[in-house]
Amino acid sequence: MPVNSCLLFLPMAAGQEIYTVEALAEGGLLGPVQQAMVDFGGSQCGYCTPGFVMSMFAEQYRPRREGPCDIHALTGNLCRCTGYRPIRDAALSLGEAPPDKFRARLRAPAPEVGPVNHEGFSRPKTLAECLALLVQHPEARLIAGGTDLVVESNLRLRRFPHLIGVEGLDELRQLRDSEKELEIGAALTLSEVTPAVLPPVWHEWLPLFASPLIRNRATLGGNIATASPIGDGPPLLLALDAQVQIAGPHGFRTLPLHEFFLGYRKTALAPGELLVSIILPKPFPALVRFYKAAKRRMDDISTVAACFAIDLDAAGRVRRARLAYGGVAAVPLRATEAEDALLGAQWNESAVERAQKILAHTLHPIGDHRGSAAYRLALAQSLLAKFWWQQQAEAAA
Repeated sequence: MPVNSCLLFLPMAAGQEIYTVEALAEGGLLGPVQQAMVDFGGSQCGYCTPGFVMSMFAEQYRPRREGPCDIHALTGNLCRCTGYRPIRDAALSLGEAPPDKFRARLRAPAPEVGPVNHEGFSRPKTLAECLALLVQHPEARLIAGGTDLVVESNLRLRRFPHLIGVEGLDELRQLRDSEKELEIGAALTLSEVTPAVLPPVWHEWLPLFASPLIRNRATLGGNIATASPIGDGPPLLLALDAQVQIAGPHGFRTLPLHEFFLGYRKTALAPGELLVSIILPKPFPALVRFYKAAKRRMDDISTVAACFAIDLDAAGRVRRARLAYGGVAAVPLRATEAEDALLGAQWNESAVERAQKILAHTLHPIGDHRGSAAYRLALAQSLLAKFWWQQQAEAAA
């Protein structure tokens, strides 16, 4: 599984097997991926070429792959040196992985994520051990995939007195599906969450959430707990009426997600507490779509993200409405005043326009280099209209 080496603190790799680009060549001969890059002239600079090669290598050897390599596996290796066409051609030229030591290794189990105790870093094996460590180290920060926290270290030179890794906690890595709800462990990576049990909107949302390299490390729990106002997870989960299960020194508690965000980067987690899982009640909404407006469609931070969920009665009146946004306030939020205006109304263009007027008075975004306050507000309104028009087009099809 390919991951970004710059997002891993060294103790997080303890007990795991690491392959770098140097591992692919053997006996003086380049590996198939390396040779394809040479043959098609796909090489770029010394920083980018190894990243592309390792992503292609993991894709070629991906278990149960059918057909050519998926070129989307290469996304996340952003480079400005040359064009991508030769790299794409190199990836598409690769056939079935050869019967070599790498395929033999894939047939054996992966190493377990065992406990680690290192100066400044702990990786407990059980939830009880983790809670005890939080008491012992009240200044500690929890870390899962590191896709947010390690960036603070790399770019802002932030240093942490103690880190507690949650990757080894089985209690945080469960996926439970029942008639009444879907429970997703907070430490499951986005790549590990089984798509079959998720609502269809998940498949719209996931490709817009960073790149495969990030999704191989990022967790849903981490995306919530960082409480970023522009995180892509909260709008989706808010629209689905998600709840969060929290564990702490006094036991477990469950909290609606819309009560979890208290302020900018501030959550309802008390000292010594951590997220255990995210719970999505069933049935899922009938009409739901996710939207992300950014400078680039893929691999970019959102300017505004939105997820809308509507349920109608037999007469076409709105029975339930959820309008969730990111990037329009200090916290991800639901536009509850606009939701209330839709309840009981016919789901038509007039109802949408009334909700848009309420959004204009109740949302107060700030401006920054990604978009002015006026632009963000206009996006929040226009995305709701887009949602309605798409529903009309789908109904007419």
